[in-house]
Formats: sequence, structure tokens, C-alpha cells
Amino acid sequence: MSVFLITEVRGQVGFITLNRPKALNALSLDMVRGLTRALLAWEHDPAIQAVAIRGTNKLGNFGGFCAGGDIRFFHQAALGGDPALEDFFTEEYALNHLIHRYPKPYVAFMDGIVMGGGMGISQGTRYRLVTDNTKMAMPETHIGLFPDVGGGYFLSRCPGSTGEWLALTGAVLNAQGAIELGLADHCLDASRLDAAWGALGRLAWSTEQALAPWLAEFAVTPKALSGVARESIDRVFSLSSVVAMLQTLEAASDDWSQHTATTLRHRSPLMLHVVLEQVRRAHSMGLADDLRMERDMVRHCFHTAHLGRSGPASETVEGIRALAVDKDHQPRWNPVRVEDVTPEMVAPFFVSPWPASAHPLRGLN
Repeated sequence: MSVFLITEVRGQVGFITLNRPKALNALSLDMVRGLTRALLAWEHDPAIQAVAIRGTNKLGNFGGFCAGGDIRFFHQAALGGDPALEDFFTEEYALNHLIHRYPKPYVAFMDGIVMGGGMGISQGTRYRLVTDNTKMAMPETHIGLFPDVGGGYFLSRCPGSTGEWLALTGAVLNAQGAIELGLADHCLDASRLDAAWGALGRLAWSTEQALAPWLAEFAVTPKALSGVARESIDRVFSLSSVVAMLQTLEAASDDWSQHTATTLRHRSPLMLHVVLEQVRRAHSMGLADDLRMERDMVRHCFHTAHLGRSGPASETVEGIRALAVDKDHQPRWNPVRVEDVTPEMVAPFFVSPWPASAHPLRGLN
């Protein structure tokens, strides 16, 4: 088991605590493997009737869920040719699939930051619980990546064009926004999370209805409005291309349009095109096929052979460098402008580098 995971059984519940607060509980390969081992062990254990997961922060339990994958590791592994990078994505996506199909009630306490890989280990759960401290996002375009961990699958199922908006901009949702867009189920009182966590272990899980009185006791109405501009989002992000979206936004004078245009102009132009294609393909895909597509895509993100680029020249490694390594926040995107990205640059991201019989996720169904 990873040193950054705490697992315990109380009553009929298997409890998991992500315990890497200095890194905002960013997932390492050891953590992915530890989560997988715990869930597989509990899946067929008749003494375990439910699973619950939470994060920690520097002050103690809760306060932070998971900020995503360990992007510093991605950067080092890509530069060093470390094969563990390939293992990470294969095993993380397999874990995401396991969580989505998990046969027992799985309760995710999505308090604080819930981003990237944190969404991957919570969106497939049966009870996605947020608080007024929740900050939820899929911000991968900020580092020249795409919303992976099944992001194509669950974002494409958000209402209207909000999935495209979240995927392209990396916009942050609060509790009400997450519930409104179908990415969370209930809001809990953040001041009572310890009591709610402890009470799960005292429930009799003879039926799933056992959680109803627990929710009645601990669930609350979110304090803040969602802040999701649905009409504007649907009008802009339903357009056929990223170029058309930006043209519409930059022609408008309202604050939302100008802010959204500025945000998109700071993202990787290449990956904006790739991400829009990803989400729209995923509309008609099941989870397993989506995860296989994303596994293909992430391989191309670090080894963009069709552009003659890999390692430090890739959009992803450059984006991580600018955000998390050198922290100059001046990524050198290539191409520089959204208007300069061609279909020939985008299409190969969706061509698998493996035959179907040898795909790393061929066993998912």
C-alpha cells in the first residue's frame, strides 16, 4: 500500500484517505496501485458493504480532495524516458473504469480541490458529495493536455454545451455549479464532515436505502449560486469550431465573453482543437471506448511523432514546465495561434498507436 494512502475498515465500510497533503493529494503511481488493490480486495468481501474516500489538507482531514495526477512526475518521466509514465496512465484509466463499474455503494467526499485525476476517482462513484469549499475543474488545457481520466465521457454528458465549456476553459465550479451540471449529487455541511464520515461506519448497509437518513442529517443546500452562464455557454460552445467560438466571443463586448476569450487565448491552441474533437466524439462512446481513446491521446501528447515533436518539445511537457516547474506562466505553444492549427495536426491524436489486440486497455468492457 502507498505511504500516501490510509485504508481501514469500520463497521461494514472500507475507508480510504488520500494522505499526501503537501502535494494536494496528487496521485502517484503507487497511490493508483494502492487504490486499485484496496477496491479489488473489498469488491468481493462480504464483510464490506460500502466504500468511502476522502482527502486531507495540511491541517488534517478533509479540506482538500485531490488536485489530479502528479504532473511534476509526468515532466521528469517524459524528459528521462521513464517507462513508468506509460504505466501510470494505463493503470490510472483502468482504476477509473473500476470505480465507474464498482458494484458496491462508493461515497466520495469531494471537499476542497477536486481536479483532473481527482475527478477520475470520484465521478464514477454512486454518491458524489461536495461542500461549499469545493473547487471542481478539469483544467488540463492549461498545461497542454486534455481532460482525461474519462473526462470525455462525463463532460460530454453535461447538459447543453457545458461539457465543451468546462473542457476547453478549465472553468472552476462551486458546489451548486457541480450539482447543476450533473457532476455532484449532494452538498454536505463542511463543518460536519468528520461526524458524517464517522457515522458511515455505524450504518447498517442491509439495503442502499440505509444512506437516506444519513443524507437527511448531513446534506445542506449550497450557499452560493452556481455562476454558470448557461445561455451564453450554450450559444458559444455549441459552435462548430474553436475558431468560431473565439470569433464570437471577441466580437462581443460583455464581461463574460471577454473573460472567456482571454482564457482560451492562454490555453494551448493545438490542444483546444484536440479537446473539442475529444468531447464531441465521446458523446456517442461508452466509458471503456472513451478511456481507450484517451489512452491513445495521452500517448500522442508526450510523443507527437506526426509533428516531429516529443519530450520537452511537446505541448504537455512545455505546459507543465511553465506552470509547475519554472513557474514563469509563459508557455511557448506551437502553433502560437488557434487560427494556425490545421486538421492534419489534430487527426493523428485519434489514431491508436496500438492494434486493438495489443491495446493497453483492451480488457475494459
